[in-house]
Amino acid sequence: MRAVPHVTSLRRAPVQRRSAERLARILDACADLLDEVGYDDLSTRAVAQRAGVPIGSVYRFFGNKRQMADALAQRNLERFTARVTDRLKGAGDRGWRPVMDVVIDEYLDMKRTAPGFSLVDFGNQIPVGAERTGPNHRVADRLTDLLSAHLGRTADENLRRTVLIAVETADGLVQLAFRLSPEGDEKVIEELREMLRAYLARVLD
Repeated sequence: MRAVPHVTSLRRAPVQRRSAERLARILDACADLLDEVGYDDLSTRAVAQRAGVPIGSVYRFFGNKRQMADALAQRNLERFTARVTDRLKGAGDRGWRPVMDVVIDEYLDMKRTAPGFSLVDFGNQIPVGAERTGPNHRVADRLTDLLSAHLGRTADENLRRTVLIAVETADGLVQLAFRLSPEGDEKVIEELREMLRAYLARVLD
């Protein structure tokens, strides 16, 4: 797992360990404050105070809070990918259905427990980046690579389109589940699993 977001979301990439640790503190503070005050009332000054760093340290990496949210979203995706990958290492070769369940379970766990995730997740709640590199495209590309490697099949255009449609569908239904219940309505989530099983079976079976 990469310790810092992809360099394109940063004004300057950290080179030394101390700088990387400072960036991590800034993003941790950003995540905590998002839960406490929301995005509209988030400020770079408040993040600097919470992280215990000079305001200049924040501006060294980010020009504004939107760039900071983008970096947090990218870090969330890195952590999500690492968690799914670790789970799949011990899953064995049991087909794509257990992979789908792992992906959903890890996402739901982050949604419920990771600071700031409910507001930023991978950038869906606070849209960041260009349209072609939008949050669901980021997630779908990453999951296609994981799935193709795990199943030993080619990540062709058909598979990438199928996974993107599955990700878009899951995103909408998970949002509905969490509007209905703070922890995510279990009936909606089960319907999501059934829907994805039926859809993905057309391509993956």
